Amino acid sequence: MKEYGSNVQKLADHIVTIEDKAKRTLYAHILVELMRQIHPNMRDNQDYTNKLWDDLYIISGFELDVDSPFPPPSKEALGKKPLRVEYNQQNLTFRHYGRNIDLLLEKASQTENPEDRLAFVSYIFRLMRSFFNAWNKDNPEDNVLLGQLEQLSKGRLQEEIDYIRKSGPIDAAPKDRNNNQERNRVNQSGGNNFKAQSSHNSDRQGGNSQGNQNRNRNNKFSNRNGSNNNNNNRNNNRKKPGM
Repeated sequence: MKEYGSNVQKLADHIVTIEDKAKRTLYAHILVELMRQIHPNMRDNQDYTNKLWDDLYIISGFELDVDSPFPPPSKEALGKKPLRVEYNQQNLTFRHYGRNIDLLLEKASQTENPEDRLAFVSYIFRLMRSFFNAWNKDNPEDNVLLGQLEQLSKGRLQEEIDYIRKSGPIDAAPKDRNNNQERNRVNQSGGNNFKAQSSHNSDRQGGNSQGNQNRNRNNKFSNRNGSNNNNNNRNNNRKKPGM
């Protein structure tokens, strides 16, 4: 295998000639680690380790007899051609949207709840816009996308398309609408918590106001002491030097 070089080939050939199986297994593990270091950009996972051992068996010509963590590959699978992948025969009207848009429209047409169906169609409309921008640099108009959406849906979602054409797509998704009851419960419980926090904050504010009053009182006393000291200094300055 050319990606490992001739030195790895020589080491593999030497390991095959070692008579002691324990020593041969030890050297095989060391060689696999060396093969890993040759390609450091590969991911260090179990599949890659299995690939390294398979490559070592192939390099040795399937003559390596060691206690490896993975079974050796079969010789028949080495030259086996991959299966032929059939070409996609699905007739897509707009290829840049793909098959998933058709599947989403089929799912939306089967939705019974009108609000969920409108949210579903609005989501597909925004998704079509993102796909259109990915393949075309021009920003499409809503009428163009709605016409294509109407063509893809084959008239099954005409009511929702007319609503979007008149009022625009809605922001809510179907799963968000299903969780409205849970959100209301959270909001109700959150209101009680807010009351409890507000009362606790009022207690803090009351404590802060008392602390501010005490500070003001201390400042008054300190100001009085400072004024008395200034008066004493003035009286001392008025005395004559001989007194």
